[in-house]
Amino acid sequence: MWSWIKKLFSSEEAIVIDPMKYLIAGLGNIGPDYAGTRHNIGFEVLDTLAQKFSASWNLDNLAGVTEIKHKGRTLILIKPTTYMNRSGKAVNYWMQKHKIEKENVLVVLDDLNLDFGTLRLKTKGSDGGHNGLKDIDLSLGGNDYARLRIGIGSEFRKGQQVDFVLGKWDKAELKDLPFILESSADAVLSYASVGPKFTMEKFNKKVI
Repeated sequence: MWSWIKKLFSSEEAIVIDPMKYLIAGLGNIGPDYAGTRHNIGFEVLDTLAQKFSASWNLDNLAGVTEIKHKGRTLILIKPTTYMNRSGKAVNYWMQKHKIEKENVLVVLDDLNLDFGTLRLKTKGSDGGHNGLKDIDLSLGGNDYARLRIGIGSEFRKGQQVDFVLGKWDKAELKDLPFILESSADAVLSYASVGPKFTMEKFNKKVI
């Protein structure tokens, strides 16, 4: 009857882990100066998910937080307020608070090594030079957690990488952005409901 709940015993108490609960962390930077920038696409995907389920955001410890239900799963959505380079602090806190294992964590982020509009889900991997992932790796003690990378392209001149990543979407990108966000949100729901293998087969591609 309770086979879907796993208990991990410590010297003090039993910690009950619910495998039907997921932590979805969208990466970005807080504040109006960063709104609408390429580096904040993780925030935008989670905003799309929240809107799809008419969920409201609350400002809580280290993150904006909301919760949605999908096919029997509970998805805790967080947008860290720690700024990108300290994302791991928020992810680790909310994992501990909701007793969620790393196998049920999904990080959504931008990737300039992928063409604009390309999605790439992996269950583990290197940080690829992304400061948000670097900090999460340190906080969680490894890189064995899922990440959904969303390609933002690399249309910048030498030495202009930071300006590009922290720059606003251009007019052409803005036309395609809603579809990219919707596809990314669907990939998150697929990951939580049917798992990474099927999700990778269906969504790991250029969606525009």
